[in-house]
Amino acid sequence: MKIRPERLRSGDMIGIVSPSSPPNQESLERSLTFLEGLGLKWKFGEHVKDQYGYLAGKDDERLDDLHAMFADPEVKGIICAGGGYGSARYTDKLDFDLIRDNPKIFWGFSDITFLHTAIGRYTNLITFHGPMLASCVGKESFHPLSAKMFEQLFEPMELHYDERISPLESLSGGVVTGEIVGGNLSLLANTIGTRYEVETKGKLLFIEDVGEEPYRVDGLLNQLRMADKLTDAAGIIIGDFSDAEPKKRKESLTLDEVFDHYVGRLGKPVVKGFKIGHCEPHFAIPLGAEARLNADERSLTLLPGVE
Repeated sequence: MKIRPERLRSGDMIGIVSPSSPPNQESLERSLTFLEGLGLKWKFGEHVKDQYGYLAGKDDERLDDLHAMFADPEVKGIICAGGGYGSARYTDKLDFDLIRDNPKIFWGFSDITFLHTAIGRYTNLITFHGPMLASCVGKESFHPLSAKMFEQLFEPMELHYDERISPLESLSGGVVTGEIVGGNLSLLANTIGTRYEVETKGKLLFIEDVGEEPYRVDGLLNQLRMADKLTDAAGIIIGDFSDAEPKKRKESLTLDEVFDHYVGRLGKPVVKGFKIGHCEPHFAIPLGAEARLNADERSLTLLPGVE
């Protein structure tokens, strides 16, 4: 049984953590005005502003911040300042009992995919793949639709995505319903062979990435293919793949050709073009929630992520 965290209310406290790389501090500070505009209070984790090489503090420090926010009864939701790299370094030390006993909103994307996948697998808590504070909210490019996506945290609501938001293309037709899982393709591939391996059997697999050339996307999808993650999935949702132009080779397959090779011939619903990922607008989704992918009408519907 999936656990939906309790909705937010005006005046609630948000915990801000840096689970991966150091966030841009100026952008992070600007994002706080947005939270206040939602009627929320906020508090930083102890190590949000730390830097340890390419990490936002040492592994135990970032883990302690995450645990502290789940344990803090005053904190009603946790939003990640940014991604980058590093969350997988301490995932094997996560206290899943603590998280399961204190279910609350957990929001982020990119490198946070590893945490989403592990938490979803071992606690059944629905978490949220959405724009983060320093890397999205605090930037001038932050889109009104991205801002609107935070409304789903205050009121249980169905989310609907169709071509009024962005052009969509069906690679394979059909209609399917199932739990939505996934996130950043590179991080999903990194889970393979670990205890936190993404489970796709009978589920809708969502993928996105940034800065990966077609040959790299090819290799990542091939890894999922050989682990049976693509054949096990009930349907495939392809989000945004920005900055994916070939750079190392003059001759290259296109990204569309790569997608067609790996998921266009599976005989199950596959739709691409969703503005979910490293993009603006960024359509935020509740991972672990029930969803319906209609590849014939090119639409996606998701049930509420909060209680």
